[in-house]
Amino acid sequence: MVSWLGFQQVALEYEREERAAGETKYPLKKMIKLSLDGLTSFSHQPLKIASYAGVALSIIGFIYMLVVLFQTIFTATTVNGWSSIIIIQLLFSGFVLIILGMIGEYIGRIYDEVKDRPLYIVEASYGFEQQETVRWLNQQRNEG
Repeated sequence: MVSWLGFQQVALEYEREERAAGETKYPLKKMIKLSLDGLTSFSHQPLKIASYAGVALSIIGFIYMLVVLFQTIFTATTVNGWSSIIIIQLLFSGFVLIILGMIGEYIGRIYDEVKDRPLYIVEASYGFEQQETVRWLNQQRNEG
């Protein structure tokens, strides 16, 4: 949240002392859940993975289609019907993943809007009367 707000950050190095009160009561399962929440709350990358996987699968399907067609035309090693089923399965799976990725993009953008975070945080204002600002803020709260 701090980096999202845009405040200046500085790294401080320190030597951590040994824990004074035994072992942590925060298990690995909760730590993994916290990290996944952090990834999914502030990034659309997990949603984009479906699009990337779909494009990759479609490319692999197209290349494999060329290989299978070559084998079907120039050799007698393929089973009848197998090549068409595999090609269709790979290509359609790729298309479905691409469409899921597009839907994921829309859901991610809807999620950003629903969180209702402000676009800007104003550090200071000049030329405004304090009373006008308070009145405007109260009006905004009443409308929302």
